[in-house]
Amino acid sequence: MEKICMEHGSGGRATGELIREIFESQFDSDVLSEMEDAAVVPGDATIAMTTDSFVVTPLEFPGGDIGRLCICGTVNDLCMRGATPKYITCGFILEEGADIPTLRRIVKSMADIAKEAGVKIVAGDTKVIEGNGGIYINTAGVGFVSKSVDIKAKNAKPGDAIIVSGNVGDHHAAILSQRMNIKNSIESDNAPLQDMVTALIQEEIPVHVLRDVTRGGLGTVLKELAMASRLSFCIEQEKLPVTPQVQSFCGLLGLDPLYMGNEGKLVAIVPEEYAAKAVEIIRSCKYGENACIIGKICAPKKDTDAGTLIMNTEIGGQRYLDILQGEGLPRIC
Repeated sequence: MEKICMEHGSGGRATGELIREIFESQFDSDVLSEMEDAAVVPGDATIAMTTDSFVVTPLEFPGGDIGRLCICGTVNDLCMRGATPKYITCGFILEEGADIPTLRRIVKSMADIAKEAGVKIVAGDTKVIEGNGGIYINTAGVGFVSKSVDIKAKNAKPGDAIIVSGNVGDHHAAILSQRMNIKNSIESDNAPLQDMVTALIQEEIPVHVLRDVTRGGLGTVLKELAMASRLSFCIEQEKLPVTPQVQSFCGLLGLDPLYMGNEGKLVAIVPEEYAAKAVEIIRSCKYGENACIIGKICAPKKDTDAGTLIMNTEIGGQRYLDILQGEGLPRIC
């Protein structure tokens, strides 16, 4: 079976073959094929930039793999500022012994989802190190932002509605199921969200805040946004979208869907009068069919209420939520 060896990182013939046969053959980009030390690309607008590293275990899981995950994660980070993602770079760190057929599948997965998301992979790097067959990917992304778009956490206002684009906890449950060899039908939600963000902007929804729901889960994301805006966020437990399969999985292992990671969901905060239309728009997009309004934002009644996240429970009580404490799940992305 083909494996990565230290010679693949030598910069010589084996390195060239690895780049040509695996990376260049899939990342069909006129810019990348020039094989220069830096990519020169067109652009004349305000830019958004992001970077991320992906170390998920296992490398392949129900609904996705580390390749799909790294493109979706980078695209979504750009989208959360209202940017149109355009260019991505990727750096591979390959441990000696990594399976080459697995690497081929991962690279093809990256190419396929990059095409769906409308982004070009324009530069890359590969390093080989001693190890036990691991594969790690670092990405950087660039997108263009219209001057009329201003989306950030501090823009949240009292009266705004809180929308989530779909069911929460799927990615976390899929990864953990795979690690624990638990048989179920749960798949990761890793997906690019640029279509729904573009649609919201084009339909002139005054989006105040966008945030993708990744590590730490929905509870952590909302608490961070409440703290950044110094407002009080209130959500309804009965409105949280969780599939029966994930709910059962949580009951089995004592997990809380609010603190389970996702890789294809976003939170949108918009004025209340635009909320129903925003939900309709998101539901019309791929990956947004289960979008719903889960709560609202209030002005704090006293100083101690600023930055609070409160959940009205199904039994009529209130639960004050905080940021995830400790490690939710290692190597989830």
